[in-house]
Amino acid sequence: MTTNAGEEALAVDVLHSNAELLVLNKPAGLSVLKDRSGAPCLWDRLPTIVDGKPYLVHRLDKPTSGVLIVARSAPAQARLTKAFQARRVRKFYLAWVVGDPGASGEIDLPLKKGRKNRFRVAGLREDISKTGNRWQLRPGSAFEDGHDSRTRFRRLAGRESRSLLLLMPATGRTHQLRVHLAWIGHPIVGDLLYGSPDSDFQAGDRLQLHAHRLVVPGQGSWSAPIGDFSPLGPG
Repeated sequence: MTTNAGEEALAVDVLHSNAELLVLNKPAGLSVLKDRSGAPCLWDRLPTIVDGKPYLVHRLDKPTSGVLIVARSAPAQARLTKAFQARRVRKFYLAWVVGDPGASGEIDLPLKKGRKNRFRVAGLREDISKTGNRWQLRPGSAFEDGHDSRTRFRRLAGRESRSLLLLMPATGRTHQLRVHLAWIGHPIVGDLLYGSPDSDFQAGDRLQLHAHRLVVPGQGSWSAPIGDFSPLGPG
């Protein structure tokens, strides 16, 4: 895709294209749809990338980079959306987080919408307990209405009080990975919404979260180059 000098850092690469779908590598800092900032969004650019009308299937947060699928017809959108909703699509993210959460683990904490477009765990922070390598709310704790949310992870590397994790969300809640990691004390580096962004350990040029790979049954598996996501650690 051709961009002017001011948009060069937000170039959108096509990873795969067929009659049903388009697989893109969304850059960090580009919103999928219009937001309050009024900045250009991905949807405005799609007519220059794909012929015909695009159809939304799923989203990535504005500061998150990586694999994004766009349907090329209404029937394809319905099939792909159903696959996401049925949790048949396997998603793999890379993230640099503060500290060391362990070699592997599972975060099983329900989420609900909070204030000012933020999300939170549907319970009290002090009621989060860790048993083995699994985080959950203590039995009998004050539980609020929330949505089942589960994230598995594996540590790939560590550097200067930070860890590189492979994240495998079993559910797809808004801000799930960011909230889960922040609430267990290991916020994602560069996250200005959750955690403690003023911390030297969490400071970063961008949100260090990258949708690295998507596997869609019957369609294929696609990986996005890491781009400005730091393979050696931010900072």
